Amino acid sequence: MNDVTHYDIALIGSGSANSFPGPELADRRIVQIDRGVGPQQVFGGTCLNLGCIPTKMFVHTADLARTPAEAGRFGLTEELRHVDWPAIRDRIFGRIDPITAGGEEYRRDHEDNQNLTLLRGTARFLDRRTLRVTGDDGAERTVSADTVVLGAGSRPVLPPIDGLAEARPHTSDTIMRLERLPSSLAILGSGVIAVEMAHVFASFGVEVTLIARSAEVLRAADADVSARLTEILGERLRLETDLTTTAVHRTAEGVELRGERDGAEVLIRAEELLVAVGRRPNSDLLDVTAAGIDTAEDGRVLVDEHQRVLGDGQVLEGLWALGDLSSPHQLKHVANHEQRIVRHNILHPHQLRRSDTMPVPSGVFTHPQVAWVGIDEEEARRSGRPVRVAVQEYASIAYGWALEDTTGFVKIIADAETTEILGAHLIGPEATTLVQLLIQAMSTGQTARDIAASQYWIHPAMPELIENALLKLV
Repeated sequence: MNDVTHYDIALIGSGSANSFPGPELADRRIVQIDRGVGPQQVFGGTCLNLGCIPTKMFVHTADLARTPAEAGRFGLTEELRHVDWPAIRDRIFGRIDPITAGGEEYRRDHEDNQNLTLLRGTARFLDRRTLRVTGDDGAERTVSADTVVLGAGSRPVLPPIDGLAEARPHTSDTIMRLERLPSSLAILGSGVIAVEMAHVFASFGVEVTLIARSAEVLRAADADVSARLTEILGERLRLETDLTTTAVHRTAEGVELRGERDGAEVLIRAEELLVAVGRRPNSDLLDVTAAGIDTAEDGRVLVDEHQRVLGDGQVLEGLWALGDLSSPHQLKHVANHEQRIVRHNILHPHQLRRSDTMPVPSGVFTHPQVAWVGIDEEEARRSGRPVRVAVQEYASIAYGWALEDTTGFVKIIADAETTEILGAHLIGPEATTLVQLLIQAMSTGQTARDIAASQYWIHPAMPELIENALLKLV
């Protein structure tokens, strides 16, 4: 075995885990190990480089590009005359890439990090406290630590479809850095990444085909929201639902996908293919079984409510995990919260905090936006408790008239007796902002009765959508 270098803390990852070091830990020797993300294996995690931040920069640009399609309803005529894809791409990554490089340089060289050693490479457990780090150059180093914090993230999944890997499809790791805009794009998948990228590329004039195995897109959302988004996207692009993709083949012109629906074969051709069927935790790359760490069927590292890693159902002292590696939600705001919990609990082992005390919200930046928090109507009905459901259409409020919106709505689910808010689901303009009103109420224990009539709601602003729905529950 190589010589073993011992540290107080081994920190794996550079996404949310990168916020872990700080002045309070200046007396601990820390080794931070990061293999990077994407084809270039860049520092800084998925959100910064390949996920939340660049995608939303593309989404905002797509929203602007889409305005001609909406203008006619307002008595205007607009025209999208040109899409300069290289300029769009380079503006976005021209801002992100220097931040990424600066973050790595800061961790490696800044005087704030004199107690920290940064190792670039892939870490694998040899045992519960020992890790082998294989660098990009193949060189190996062995480290051990009293405390190990796992924030190694996740990566895109390629499903086992005949010919798919050989067809060299794009994933969310690569699609945003295309050299040029394709004339057509097939998207395999119908979840968050799929519907966001469908909006982006369709807005830029690409002929988009969205391929869903199920009857509706975004099945994680409330059934009514999912149905409405399916209807809207079906009018905007080619939507192939209930289709099982059986084979993929790259041709001189692009890609061919063969699928099956009700026993009949369906052929789809496109210049490029994006696979967006989900992400898997990087637990296999860490070889967590060598450390006796429990994993779920989907590969997630199992943790308790304090983010302590489990083995054989018991807490493995000194091992912690956070973010996509261990969370079923795979959301940046969840990973950030879990990092703060882990940090507090390591610094204050006798004052442990739980990470599972708040409702988890989700936001989807397609067109229209989708957002939700808490349980959906189906789950609420199954619970057996008495519930009331209020639905308010954007078209019913004054600002909805200004927007000429005829498809958006909010659905709020509450306990019929106490008016406790159990869940909220929105589809429509600024849904990801409006939902925060209900996140705050649920997180602080305020009921629909508490907030509906105890404050002014600015007229004729968008929050009246929430106000009017709440008034139906009290």
